[in-house]
This record gives sequence, structure tokens and C-alpha cells, in this order.
Amino acid sequence: MDVSEASETCNRLLDEIESAVITDREFLETVLVGVLGRGHVLLEDVPGTGKTLTARMLAETLGVSFSRIQFTPDLLPADVTGTHVYNERDRTFEFSDGPIFAHVVLADEINRAPPKTQSALLEAMEEGQVTVDGETHELPEPFFVIATQNPVDMEGTFELPEAQVDRFAIKTTMGYPEADGERELLQRRLDRDQQSPSVETVLDPAQVQALRAAPESVRVEPDLLGYMVQITRATRDHRHVEVGVSPRGSQRLLEMSRARAALVGREYVTPDDVKRVAQPALAHRIVLTPDARVDDIAKSAVVDYVLEDTPVPTV
Repeated sequence: MDVSEASETCNRLLDEIESAVITDREFLETVLVGVLGRGHVLLEDVPGTGKTLTARMLAETLGVSFSRIQFTPDLLPADVTGTHVYNERDRTFEFSDGPIFAHVVLADEINRAPPKTQSALLEAMEEGQVTVDGETHELPEPFFVIATQNPVDMEGTFELPEAQVDRFAIKTTMGYPEADGERELLQRRLDRDQQSPSVETVLDPAQVQALRAAPESVRVEPDLLGYMVQITRATRDHRHVEVGVSPRGSQRLLEMSRARAALVGREYVTPDDVKRVAQPALAHRIVLTPDARVDDIAKSAVVDYVLEDTPVPTV
């Protein structure tokens, strides 16, 4: 699939999801950039804004399998990855797949599970496989995780460790809809019998694979590579930052910039593409200093400062 065809396909996907989910199109584009760039997405927002619905509608339009894991304090790693079950007839142990074995996995309220269970996702997200009792099992292709967490009501939750947050290519929020959007939400509910909306399937797993390969053909000029490196390195030297963006973050910035260019049908990356993805791709990778946290400095503000202070190359 070439870049122009990928862009047309992305617009069809976005139009279809918008028919079911009331939200800003830019938010949906950000989520799709994460998927297109072969990454995982973390959604942080209050309950009831449509995070779960967005994940389910995305899976339906892509024509791939979908699995939802509700993370709770008593959830065990085996509840995610699967376990070996004794077969009395054959007198052998057989591996029973867990809910992680789906193309799109929704890790709902991921910060409510203990660290040991959260870590069960790490190998899956990075390697596309899980290891249980010394046996490695490949996950289906394509595979990506959409995780959600609630920024309020943090009592009884387990904050995601930096190593796991860094595995997410994109972190973004939905926010509340505008008044007109919320009114349309109610009107759509009046116009159907079912509580949840539905969408048409646009692709199949093989086509999704071809779609995700399209950004690999997007060109990136050497000056833009230097621009990306300047941005990520500047986060490490900022006075409010204790730990800046890692080299993995630099790579994700490149991948998301290429995905953004492919989304809009361009065969090359521009500085604007880098700026558009910098916030969702980099902010969650920054660890602020204690003083910055006391002063309520936002990670997004640090990224804004770095973008403003970094000279933009002419392409």
C-alpha cells in the first residue's frame, strides 16, 4: 500500500469511527497515528468520555479481533497471558490462551492492577510474544495495546513505572465534547434501539498490516533527523526535568512523524509533522524534578518550551 492509498484508507477509518464516537477528530487522528506507526496508545481521561468505545470501534473498523481486559487489584499475570491446563484425556498440560491473544487489546484502567500484572504486558508490547512457564507464544499480527487510566480517583491504584510508560508510543486524552457534540450524542441515542453504536468494517488483518507498512516509505531529510535529536536532547537538559526523553523516545518521535505524514498523504516528513506528534509522543516519557512537581509544572509545558526554543530547519 502506497502513501496516498494509506491516507485515503485512514480517512475512511476516521469517518467511520466518527459516526459512532463523539470526539474531536484530532484526537482520533492521534490514536490512528499510534496504530499506523506500529505503536501502543495510552488514553488518560475521566470515566465516561468514550475511551472504551473508541478502542472497540477502532477494532471493528479495522476488521480485527478485539479483547478487553478489566484491570483490577486481584488480577493475576496468568489472567492476562494465559496458563497451562491439564487435559485429563491426554494426561498432558495444554496452553490455554489468555485475553492478550487478540489483535487489539484494551487494557482498561491499567493502573488498578499491581505491578506484577502490569509487567505481564511488557514482553507482549515490546516483543509481540508472551512467555509462560518457559514456553514462548507468538501473538497475532497485527498486535497493539490501547490502555486507559483514570487521572482522578487514584486511591488504591498502582502508578505505571517509567519502564512501562515508555513502551507506549502515544499518550493522549479525549476530553469532554463540546455542547453541540454532547447534544448530538443524545440525539444519536434517540435514533437507535441499541445502547452502543456500530460501525462498518473497512479492512481486514492483512490490509491492516499493509497499512502499517506504508510509513516506512516516507522520506526524512537529514536536517529533520537533527531537529528531532535536538528536541529530545533538550528535554534532558531542561531545568525542570530529572530524566529526559530516552533514545527509544527519539525513535518513536521519528516513527510517529512518518506515520503523521502518511496519514495526510505526504511522502516526506515536515517540521510541522514533528511538532504535531511531539506532545503525545514525548511528554509522558519525561520525569520532572521534585521542585517542578511541587510548583505544578506540567510535562506538556516542558515540551512546548523545548519546541519553541529549538530552531526549525528549512525543508
